[in-house]
Formats: sequence, C-alpha cells, structure tokens
Amino acid sequence: MFERLGRFVVGKAWWVIGGWVVAAIAIIAASPSLSDITSADQESFLPRSYESVQATELAEKSFPQAATATATIVVKRSDGKPLTPADEARVGQLAAKLKARNIPQTTGYLTGPQAVAPDKSVQIISVGLDADSPDDPKLLDAVRDLRAGLAADLAGSGLTAGVAGDVASFVDNEDTFNEAFAVVGVATIVLIIGLILIIFRSPIAALLPVVVISVVMSVTTGLVAAAGKAFDLNVSQDLQTILLIVLFGIGTDYILFLLFRYRERLRAGDDKRTAMIVSVQRVGEVITSAAGAVIVAFLVLLLASLGFFGSLGPALAIAVGVMLVTSLTLIPALVSLLGRWVFWPSKAWQRPPKATLSRRLGVVVGRRPAVVAAASGALLVALAAGVLGYKADYDFSAGFPQDTESARAAQDLQRGFAAGALAPTEVYLTTGNGTPLTDQQVNDFAAASARAPGVGQAQPPERSATDPSVARINLLLDENPMSNEAIMLVRDDLRDALHEAAPPGTKALVGGATAIFADINSANNRDLSVILPVAAALIALILALLLRSLVAPVYLVIAVLLNFAATLGATVYVFQGLQGNPGVTFQLPIILYLFVVAIGTDYNILMIARLREEAREGHEPHRAAAIGVEHAGPTVAAAGLILAGTFGVLMLAPISFLQQMGFAVAIGIVLSAFVMSMFFVPALTGLIGRKAWWPGHGDERRNGEGRHAAPEPVGEAQI
Repeated sequence: MFERLGRFVVGKAWWVIGGWVVAAIAIIAASPSLSDITSADQESFLPRSYESVQATELAEKSFPQAATATATIVVKRSDGKPLTPADEARVGQLAAKLKARNIPQTTGYLTGPQAVAPDKSVQIISVGLDADSPDDPKLLDAVRDLRAGLAADLAGSGLTAGVAGDVASFVDNEDTFNEAFAVVGVATIVLIIGLILIIFRSPIAALLPVVVISVVMSVTTGLVAAAGKAFDLNVSQDLQTILLIVLFGIGTDYILFLLFRYRERLRAGDDKRTAMIVSVQRVGEVITSAAGAVIVAFLVLLLASLGFFGSLGPALAIAVGVMLVTSLTLIPALVSLLGRWVFWPSKAWQRPPKATLSRRLGVVVGRRPAVVAAASGALLVALAAGVLGYKADYDFSAGFPQDTESARAAQDLQRGFAAGALAPTEVYLTTGNGTPLTDQQVNDFAAASARAPGVGQAQPPERSATDPSVARINLLLDENPMSNEAIMLVRDDLRDALHEAAPPGTKALVGGATAIFADINSANNRDLSVILPVAAALIALILALLLRSLVAPVYLVIAVLLNFAATLGATVYVFQGLQGNPGVTFQLPIILYLFVVAIGTDYNILMIARLREEAREGHEPHRAAAIGVEHAGPTVAAAGLILAGTFGVLMLAPISFLQQMGFAVAIGIVLSAFVMSMFFVPALTGLIGRKAWWPGHGDERRNGEGRHAAPEPVGEAQI
C-alpha cells in the first residue's frame, strides 16, 4: 500500500504540490478565526452536574446585577500606621470620585466600615467588572483606567492604593505571558533549523520543516476553527500555543523519519525517485502508526468530563491528521523533486557513516541487553517513585512575579483580612421551589456558616431583589483560597457542613473560585483514571496491528506509562522537593499525557519498527537490537532534542507553572527518546528475542523484502 502511495506521489509530484497550494489557500481564506471559539473561563468547561456550576447558574438568575469579575482597590497609609477616621472618610470620597467617572465595564464601588480591616491596616473598595465573559479585553482596559487616577486622587493624603484581583494580575503579567510564548515560537524555529543544520549540514533540509509546518499551522488553525463553529466547541486560549508545539513536534519527527531514511537509500545507490518510494514504503507505515496512536490518544480526551479536554482532543487530532497527510504526500513530493539538493551543500550523504556514537551505543545494547534493560528500567522506576508525593497546586498567582502592583495589593489585603478575602466562597441558600426564605432561616444559616470548618469570617447575608427564595453569604476562608488546602477543605469538609446546616425545606449550594477548582480537582482525577487506561489499551491495539504481535505491545505500553510516571515523579522531586513548592500545577498530568504519552509513543514505534525490520533481515535478536539502535538512534535523538529543547526554553519564563511545564515536558521527552526508546525498549526486545513477535511472524521476511530489495526505478537516472 505504501509503495503504491509512494509511486503515486513521486510520479505526480507537481500535481500533489499544486493540489496542496490550492487547498491551503481555500481553507485559510474560507475558515473563521480561532479566537471565535476560545474561552478563558475555567468554569465554563465543567459539566452542569457539578455544584459550583449550579451555584453560578443560580447566581446569574437571582443576582443578575452581579459582576463578571471583581477588582479590589486596597488602600493603606504610606507610613504603615493604622487608618484614622479621617483616612476612612477619604477612602469613601475616593470611591465616590471613581464611580463618578463612569469607567466602562465597572459597577459598585462598595466600601464603608465593613470594608476596613479589623487591625485598621487597610480599607478596600470592591469594584464590579462586567463584560460578556471573564476574558473580555474590555476588563483589562477597565483595570488600567482604575489605576490611572489613583495616585493623583490620593496625592497629599498620606494614603497609597493598589488594585488586586485576577484581572489586575493578568494586566500585570500580560507582557510576561506574551514574551514567554513568543520566545517559545522563536526557540522552536531556531532549534529546528540549528539542529537539522548540524545533522544534515544543509540549509534546505533545515528550512524545509519550518516552511512546510508553518503552512500546515495556518491550514490546521482554519480547520479547527471551522470544526469548532460547526460543532459548537469552545477551546482554551492555550490552544494556539499547544497547536504550535504539537505540529512542530510531530511534524519535525515525521520529516526527520523520512529524511534519514531517504539519505540512507541514496547512500545505497538508489536514484532520487526510487529512494523516496522506498522511504515511503518503509517509513510510511511507521509514520501512519505513530500518527494513529497520537490521534487515538487525543480523541480519548472526548471521554473527559472537563469540557476543556473534550474540545482540545478533536482539535489536536485534526492537527495530527493534517500533519500525517502532509508527511506522506507533500514532503515526499518536494523531496523527490529536490533529490540530492535537499542535502546541499554537504557531500556527507554520499559517504557511508563512520563508527558513530549511535553505533557504539548499539553495540552496548546488543552485547549487554540485560544490564541495559535493568539499568534504564531502574532509573525510570526510581523517578516514578516521586509520584507518591505528588500534590496539585491551583494557585496561579503565587507563581507570578511578586513585585507587581496586584501582588503587593493582594499581600496587603491578606494581612488585614482573612486569607480568603480576595476570592470569597459564595454560598447560596434556596428553597428550590420559589417559596420565600424567612429572615429566621437566613440568619440561622448565616450564623452556622460562620462556624463552619475553615471559615475565618462570614459577611452579612444578601437577599435577592428579584427572587425571595434565594440568599447569598460570602465566606472568607482562613486558607489562601487557591491553595490545595483550601480546595480540599471545600471539597471534603466545608460543603458537607454547609449542606447539613441548611434549615429544613432549604438547600445550600457552594460556589466561587475555590469551589470551582474543587470540582475541577474531582473531574481531573476522574478523567485521568479513565483516559490513561483507555488510551493505553487503544495504543496497544495499534501496536498489535502494526507489529502483528501481542507480546511487544504489552511491554511497549508499560514502558510508556512508566515513562509518564517517571516524568511526573522527576517534576515532584525538583519543584516540591528541591524548590519547596506546595505542589505542582494541577494541569501538569494532562500536559504530560499530551506531550509525553502521546507524542513520546512516536519514538517507541520508530524504534520497534526498525528492530522488526532488522529481524526480517535475518539478524538474531541481540544483533537486531544493536543495528536498530545504530540506525534509528540518530533520528530519535534529533527529534527528541528538538522537542525537548522547545519546552526547555519555558524554564526561562518568570512564571512558575510555565517553568514546571517546560521542565516536565522537556525531561519527559528526554526520557522517552534517550532512556525508553534508545535503551529500555531495544534491550528488552533483544532479551525477549523472537518471542517478542508472538503469535505472528513479524520478524520474518515478507515476499523477499530485504535491505537491498527495492521497487523498480520510475524512469530517473542514477544521481
């Protein structure tokens, strides 16, 4: 099948390229923008069955005047002394003056005696920020407008003020985010060009992936946006960055798979067209199987209860599908036309490689497979043990630079009030049937709420102006509301206590940011417990179809899962152990699933396919392992270095969760390429021997297939 595909693509190269150009222009011109289907609202990705979502829906119905978000102006004396009555009066005047400016998207400006800290250290002005969604750019402008006049308004008063809150934090760190992701994009291109220049010594080979994948990126973005519009999917704002890394990661992998094999066939004496046909024949099955495994891994995300994962999966599957078609059509067509010029000006493609590092490593694997398997396996197990200490961290603000206005204002606020003042836990009491709540019911519940576990302060209850059956009480927790401790408190103890405290005939719903993350925690745990086993089973099935074996897929999948655990464990050792962080970002396991389990499987497939090919050449298992590492090792190493280096650059960002993501994925890819695929898998395959291919005969030569067998030339003279 792949030989026929190769013949068609090489024989009709100009038609293939022309078809691609026409299709790309049509898709890019006709598709909507990706921004049309993106959302930054974490809660919008939760199913309605979760309590925090039900609380939000009740709030939107019964408290329609409630703002989308909140900015908190924190006012204190510049000399650090307690606020005086005159200072409190001046803060009230400030609130009135700001309100009179009618800053767009702002409401409320609430302050007063209840907004003064018990120790008189600060007084706050609560400002509602109202827009169509929490990620509306107008909210950022509103915070900037608030800040613009504060210094002038307080001039000569002895008071200073800062604006805190999630939106204010995003304003302060917007440039940092943009710079970090710009660096990732530049670093990706530089690494690809630099490493391929080193490998092939050719600017054409180095620029080929960058140019082609950039076009594929535009096509993919259009297709994803069109699919999102058609099926009403919302995706995270992170998708653009994730798409970039996925496409350049797997795209470079697949292009390298082809270029390495193409160079090998040119050295064997094939003309440029026949060399590409053989390359597609030999590597096409590997690329298709690898892409199939990645697509399956991404589509398994549809089983997730979190809508973010469910919509991310199809988007990434589309990206991999487009890259698969590109790798088997456009790339072979281009390279078959370029021929040996793809490696210009280097002449190294003409010479058989000398004794190289990969050959020496192959010799070690072939001679001592038991030692190599034991050593590499022990390393993975030792790193995996770190998973036992894993704790999720939901506090993004703690990972941002702490010298910004929003960070300093938040610290002042938390010193004066309970730790949860910046993100109160919202509790809604309702009869559920429209019957009005009595004052007695509301007051009794408010008193019980103040005594609930972990509550530092309960604010006065608010009655709904439009629905007398609903009341709201804001609770300030003793813990940082975004800490793992606060999230576990809400999930395990606080909710139960508040449910029990609800008077007869009423029920309590717990919402707010901490409750949302508590539900995300539950959904995340559930999703990982479903996604990993299902993905492992489906990847094993793809490997079984590729290898016609039941034995090899088992230990290959075990190796991938062990590598996942080792990567997470290594991250725990570094960030929780060495750096003393309270946990690692809660998104990390799913990020590792995307980039280590899914994409890391590529390297396993390439290596095991080469081991099978060498077995078909008649080599005994140990010798096949040695030759497989020698020939597939450079490809795996190059692809792994490029992807790991891309993520490694994120460690330079001054944001903790970007540093964690960069380290974790970089070390995961390094382990995938250099420990699992280069040592553990070939050594274990060499040890198991021919039984690795049981019950099929994947190691037997088929129809005279061998290293020197090649299709008939297609009319091109030897180059």
